[in-house]
Amino acid sequence: METEYSILARQPKATSLLGGSAASGRVAHAYLFEGVKGAGKEALARFFTQLLLCPESAGGKPCGVCRNCRRIREDNHPNVTQIRPDGQDIKKGQISDLIYKLNKTGIEDGRKIYILHQADRMNIAAANTLLKFLEEPEGEVTALLLTDRLSAILPTIRSRCQEIHLQPPPREAVLEQLVAEGGVTRSMASTVTMINADPDGALALASDEQFGQARKTVIKLVEASDKSIQEALLFIQTDWGPLFKEKDETELGLDLLLFAYRDISAVKAGLSTSLAYPDNRARWEEMALRLTFGRLASILEAILKAKRNLQSNMNRTLLMEQLVLNMQEGQHAL
Repeated sequence: METEYSILARQPKATSLLGGSAASGRVAHAYLFEGVKGAGKEALARFFTQLLLCPESAGGKPCGVCRNCRRIREDNHPNVTQIRPDGQDIKKGQISDLIYKLNKTGIEDGRKIYILHQADRMNIAAANTLLKFLEEPEGEVTALLLTDRLSAILPTIRSRCQEIHLQPPPREAVLEQLVAEGGVTRSMASTVTMINADPDGALALASDEQFGQARKTVIKLVEASDKSIQEALLFIQTDWGPLFKEKDETELGLDLLLFAYRDISAVKAGLSTSLAYPDNRARWEEMALRLTFGRLASILEAILKAKRNLQSNMNRTLLMEQLVLNMQEGQHAL
């Protein structure tokens, strides 16, 4: 777990801004922490929560050792509520229960803080319920919404939050650390650092057998789609569907697919950027010779559209079949 001290070094701009707000007493009623996986959103939320409830804070930093700081670190402070997705989504009932709890007399005096992890996963009913509460906040209540998909947050909610943007850690440094210290192959390290920028999170992914299978399956889909629409559609039924069953699994698959076509675009453009799949460079170079930049752009847009449709709960099999149709058109229409 990243500490409140390491986040000061990793996110100096964000911690300085939040420290200044707390020191001046100008604390907003809602904040939106946005950054890639591994940027330190949870550590920043813990830092700010400690800062707001620490009686010994000084210089924009919590003391880290008082009773409040320790209880927050151990996740047992009665004035701090954590909300995480229940299954695939954060549901309306979770937000309603939260509001009921916040409107009750607090167990302890002082500010109440609630943290919504993966806030982009609120369903529409939950988001609308939260929006009403954000419009009419009562008492000393502060919301911390955490997301790595800022575009999936309703504009009406974003407009009522102060946005805090976290800087991503340098990918190359994490990649080299995985290879040198984690014993991860460079090809796998290149892929997992596109998904998670945190060294521990990236290492866990690299060691996950299911993730390794997902990586192989995505590469095979690229190859199948490149050959014929019939082969690609059959592949969706026989190989893709059984592996990517759930919404979050499909989302991961679409991200991996997006990285593959970004690789091909980078190879075609002659960019020196580190590829997500360096072990497939030869295949990407061969495909890059046949694909125009316009068609590659169409394929990338088709994948992004599929990601958006996935969030609207479109049937996942139909979504993937439509995607490979669009991809096949993009690859062969020159």
